[in-house]
Amino acid sequence: MTSEHADSQDDKITLLSIPGLSIVLDESNDLLQLKASGSLRKACNPFLSKINERLKNEKPARVSEGEVIASTWLPPIPSKAFKRLLLAETQIALGRYIPETVSFEITRNCNCDCEHCVVSGGEGDLDIDTIKRAIDDVLDMGAIVIVFTEGDPMLREEIYELIEYVDKDRAIVNMYTPGTEMTPENARKLKEAGLHNLLVSIYSTEAEKHDSVRRLEGAFEKATSAIKMGLDAGLLVTMATHVSPKNIDELPSMYEFAKEIGVHEFSLWESVPKKAGDAIITEEDREIVLEMYHRINSTNEGPRIFANSYFEGKMLGCMAGQRWLHVCVEGSVKPCPYVPFSYGNIESESIKDIWNRIRKDKTFRGQRNTCLMQESEYLQLVEKIPEDASKPYPRDELKI
Repeated sequence: MTSEHADSQDDKITLLSIPGLSIVLDESNDLLQLKASGSLRKACNPFLSKINERLKNEKPARVSEGEVIASTWLPPIPSKAFKRLLLAETQIALGRYIPETVSFEITRNCNCDCEHCVVSGGEGDLDIDTIKRAIDDVLDMGAIVIVFTEGDPMLREEIYELIEYVDKDRAIVNMYTPGTEMTPENARKLKEAGLHNLLVSIYSTEAEKHDSVRRLEGAFEKATSAIKMGLDAGLLVTMATHVSPKNIDELPSMYEFAKEIGVHEFSLWESVPKKAGDAIITEEDREIVLEMYHRINSTNEGPRIFANSYFEGKMLGCMAGQRWLHVCVEGSVKPCPYVPFSYGNIESESIKDIWNRIRKDKTFRGQRNTCLMQESEYLQLVEKIPEDASKPYPRDELKI
């Protein structure tokens, strides 16, 4: 038995076989469950238990012949990329953290002008060879989710080349877009390039409210059209939104819209403050999100919900600098898209060395159940960035 191929025996499929650990997918009793054996079993059982609980109690994003996509943020089960996820989580259980998700800002160009945009400062975009080299490096480090984002990746002509470049046996590729540049032909090309999941953000079911967030007239119509084009092209499609005190009451109507339009997942991300005093969701708001998450995912109809309130809260904790790495449009590297500090630049050093530098920062040790940028103490550190400084700001230049 090798780890390169999944072998079937009765109702069990071997997903991973390495010295000290074997993980099988048990399909008996019409229930998918992951089971481990070997000397490393205890180390990876906590993560497997969390996955098994989701497989047992939650509907998947999509089920097709021979595979289950539990969430658009996870590789199909079974697949070589999912095997890499199991390997990564085994390493993490042993204390060797891996950037499982790596997001790339590939252009600062965008037709929208959103206040919440986190695209980095500076000028110009990274050249495609530098991006490809970084993709190779993070795949070698164990990444299993590559995300193209900020401003609108559809405005970079090499987007299809970059999506195709990612080895799909090693990682899935997700892409955020406001949808302003989508056409049926573009959607078809994304599918042919191997895009795993198209994410389009909707901020309200009222066109005027969505357009005001995007600061672009007609943005709502373009976004909904982009979703439909993606679905027509056979892509996995996620409708995403940022949850804030301003729209917490709109979530039920937004879910009904997601259900009506036919997306595979409704993705909820907690709003993130940029400075002390910015509004953040309360614990009561978070409980509303979690109740909605569990209630809807336990039903059979409609799209599933992804909520980072659960995934990065109850399940894994904040992923910044532990399971997540973010590459800015000019090459600087951050622990996640929201932390405004850089720890190096891929144009002058390897991304592996930068990751090791992040891992040495005590900030990213231990599990926290809320976003680092929602913590008042950390926001006080952010406030020390000079007012006229471009962000992300080099962490080693901050005077404490």
